[in-house]
Amino acid sequence: MPTSDHAPQRIAIVRLSHLGDVVLALPVFHALRERFPRAQIAWIVQSEFAPLLEGMPGLDRVLRFDRRGGLRAWLTLRRELAAFSPELAVDAQGNLKSGLALLCTGAARRVGLARRDWRECGGSFAMTESCAPVELGREHAMERMRALCRHLSPGAELRRDPRRDPSLTESELARGRAASARLLGEKPAVVLQISSADDVRSWPLAGWEELARALAREGQLALVLSGPGEEAEGRELAARTRDEPRIDHWVGQRGLRQLAAFFTAAAEGGVRFVGCDTGPTHLAAACGLPVTVLCGPHSHLRTGPWPVAEPSPFGASSHRAIRAALQPSCAPCLRRQCDHALGPVCMRNIFAAQVLEEVRIAGAPARRA
Repeated sequence: MPTSDHAPQRIAIVRLSHLGDVVLALPVFHALRERFPRAQIAWIVQSEFAPLLEGMPGLDRVLRFDRRGGLRAWLTLRRELAAFSPELAVDAQGNLKSGLALLCTGAARRVGLARRDWRECGGSFAMTESCAPVELGREHAMERMRALCRHLSPGAELRRDPRRDPSLTESELARGRAASARLLGEKPAVVLQISSADDVRSWPLAGWEELARALAREGQLALVLSGPGEEAEGRELAARTRDEPRIDHWVGQRGLRQLAAFFTAAAEGGVRFVGCDTGPTHLAAACGLPVTVLCGPHSHLRTGPWPVAEPSPFGASSHRAIRAALQPSCAPCLRRQCDHALGPVCMRNIFAAQVLEEVRIAGAPARRA
């Protein structure tokens, strides 16, 4: 149980990276905002993910941390935290770097995950208290966030699916709906989010092309999204598919809140999303899009979209997980670099026909007028 019932005036959240994990930590922000409506809340995050949080209603400050900034970055962070002077700090990450950031807050009350749930237990030295450990066998990252929410906010334990949206404003939603109308219209549509070729979780570009063409043949619009990290792949795929009018592209999309608004509008229109286990996939799920996630080195039971994608032992979900029929013995592995002799076969052995069938099962063509 919490060691203090004192209502803090200033709260700091520590969740530095990555995009998908920042999205998964949004319930912690919502729980704190609900529990302490008068408090100022700051979020410490790496600079590349800060745009998702900046401008979010109810979040008073975003403290950017430059992960390549060395000692200067830490000194800057400590100076900004000293000026903010939080009374309560919450570590929603659980590794050495986040533990050091938690210590830098200077807060008298520093809350974190149960020590067994830290990825790097050495960082837990910075806590003054911890939440309860997650139940063994329920290993999804969201379960750790829910444990923090239960510890910090009475009543949070009653919500199986806690609030996890990025608090879009009405003007942001209006722009998202305009973008959805322009890019998707009223046609049956599926959004395909490609990944960078150097990401071990990515699916080959040839697979995306085959899937997009198959969807187009069935009368659906395939909208292919690529962000700044995979802009080259997006341009290549756009060039390959310029002969097919039912395949469209949003190449090099920038602006995480703009993307969230577009996803929210697409969800309102009954669109389905297909992507790998990456940040945009988690953002799509948080914005209400039903997701088909292609899994190879990572397990959807640990890091897939929430609620846990089917097939799963945890009950029904609007999300679906696809793995290769023939998986190597090393999968899932959680590695960031593949050391298999033949490369990332766990992703290459997922075939477009398999993905297309899952999209059909999920009812992707259904789209409200």
